Amino acid sequence: MTSHSVTVEGAELHVEVDGLPDGPGLLLFSGARCATGMWEPVLPGLAERFCVVRHDIRGTGHSRAAPDAEYGLDRYADDAEAILEQLDIDEVVVWGMAFGARVALAFASRHPDLVGALALFDASVEAPDPEAQKSGAKLAAERRAALGLPEVTRQRSWFHHDDEETLRRSLAATYRDPDHSRYAVGLGMPVLIATGDHDPNLPASRRLQELIPGAELTVLEAVGHGSVMARPDLCLSVFLEFIDRRAPRDGSEHP
Repeated sequence: MTSHSVTVEGAELHVEVDGLPDGPGLLLFSGARCATGMWEPVLPGLAERFCVVRHDIRGTGHSRAAPDAEYGLDRYADDAEAILEQLDIDEVVVWGMAFGARVALAFASRHPDLVGALALFDASVEAPDPEAQKSGAKLAAERRAALGLPEVTRQRSWFHHDDEETLRRSLAATYRDPDHSRYAVGLGMPVLIATGDHDPNLPASRRLQELIPGAELTVLEAVGHGSVMARPDLCLSVFLEFIDRRAPRDGSEHP
């Protein structure tokens, strides 16, 4: 893994790059209150095939933001575009989870020429329900136990943020206007929506699928909100199967 610091208007962004330096690009967007470490359970499988780019959005993780920094999905999408420009990457597959799916959707909407395929896990463009997310996650864990599936031990580093105040600002700015359906209009790349059967976002994911022509929906078994950290092997399998089927590695369509 190599670390980079990318300067954008009002912020210094912490960026991590893993995998194949000359491989197809993969841009990851993390969940709310998560840092880049949340992707560690699936990173080995991704690094075998991609040049994997992770970053902390402005004000979160190890990324810094000025006191008068701008926040919001448009800003986060444009920050990511600046990262790819500095890394000299001109096309990526994009994968976002939960809050990160909102940012991924905004990125695909604002910079479609950079996106070969888009994967939105735990997706919603509506107001979140944190209490329902907690309840669903508990029920999903009980279901995994009944199925004999192992639990993933979440590391504290996956949720570390240097500045809790800028973290709060980065999330609050997004949810002042929770209807993000505008970003779904006109998308032309292959789109996967994958959401857990115990995630309260599932109905919203179904509605999002209807907004995006050709989008497909996969329901993840025994999964609540935070799918990548709950069943990483399943999420990785679903993601790679989508890429192999909709964006072949032979270069004939997308990476």
